[in-house]
Amino acid sequence: MLYVERANDGEIIALHNNPEQNNSEQKSLVDEEVVNFLNKSTNSESWKQLLSLTDSGTIRILEDLIDLLSRKNVISFTELPEQAQERILERKTLREKMASTDLLVNDIL
Repeated sequence: MLYVERANDGEIIALHNNPEQNNSEQKSLVDEEVVNFLNKSTNSESWKQLLSLTDSGTIRILEDLIDLLSRKNVISFTELPEQAQERILERKTLREKMASTDLLVNDIL
């Protein structure tokens, strides 16, 4: 999901990955208004921004898919290229650290 920022006239003026003070309205990546906003752009930066905003979600889906296929013995994790293994393990470690930090913060609150 994207968060849209609107001008006073109601037109979309920016897209964001996270909600902020002036952009709490959520829109789908394929929403007609979002696509129209991107089509009005005279450069390809808006499209690149949209791809960038979706990267983290797509990466997480791929990581989950690799985990599922490994658990079902469809593929072996060690069959992946070494660099892919390293990056997946790094991200998994970071997510685990974030989850443990979030848990501690939530426990305190």
